[in-house]
Amino acid sequence: MRRLLFLNGIKAFEAAARSGSFAGAGAELNVSAAAISRMVHLLEQRLGVALFERKANRLAMTAAGRAYQSGLTPIFDALASLTAQVTALSSVRVLTVGVGPTFAMRWLIPRLSDFRTDEPDIDVRITTGGAAAPFGDDWSCGIKLGDGEWPGLVAEPLFAADLLPVCAPRLAAQLKRHGDLRGPSLLRVAHASEDWPLWLKSAGVARITARGPEFQFYGQALQAAVDGLGIAMGIRPYIDDDLAAGRLVAPFALTVPKGMRWYLVYRSFRTEQRDFAAFRRWIIRAAAGPAIRGKLIGKIHRHAG
Repeated sequence: MRRLLFLNGIKAFEAAARSGSFAGAGAELNVSAAAISRMVHLLEQRLGVALFERKANRLAMTAAGRAYQSGLTPIFDALASLTAQVTALSSVRVLTVGVGPTFAMRWLIPRLSDFRTDEPDIDVRITTGGAAAPFGDDWSCGIKLGDGEWPGLVAEPLFAADLLPVCAPRLAAQLKRHGDLRGPSLLRVAHASEDWPLWLKSAGVARITARGPEFQFYGQALQAAVDGLGIAMGIRPYIDDDLAAGRLVAPFALTVPKGMRWYLVYRSFRTEQRDFAAFRRWIIRAAAGPAIRGKLIGKIHRHAG
């Protein structure tokens, strides 16, 4: 165990040594000069060594006093700095969201400035949390794609995960019928191998097989589609902004439910926390945004006509 002798006396000595007088130390510590003198005297008794030479008009430190003060002042400075850091941390309102990288990049991050406008004092931190990632103990909430069944968690639906092919406008001009998909490269996502067969079956062209380049994440396949490499299977809401901006178009009107939805997931006690409640209200409202939904539907039907 640490052997800390008389901390009040140590504080009194360090202040007196730094200021050069008991009166100066007393003013700093809000006690009398006599009280400082008594505490320093008690400290010297407990240490068994003199720290000051008491002269008529001034204090002079002994060699032991100089050595003690040279070590104490940096310690007190570091303690003050650490205290300030801890105090600052306690005033920061942090909300940690576990979300997959593609969802974060393609939907959440572009909209976070709106949340910051509403709640400038809440620090939102994004951490990796894809569909297969376990719910982190430090998460305030997560955004997951699935069936809504996660034991121990509340799951509130945000989006239907609808599928529809998307591509660059130049390539879309070549696609008139579903059967035209036989020619271009159909870009694939490694963990979503069922997407193309599901959509092609619904379109009545189940004999067509996706044989294009394979990517690890939806975001990579969608970027490849923007760059004209082929046709990607789009999934809401990843494609909303690209469709609205015209970077991608949907050449066919047919959308097919993936059979899963996007959910906001969290532990039930979070509903009592003001910061989470604010984020929950915001993201549910943003997910239902009529402007984005309207732009998406308009793009689909305009290019299907």
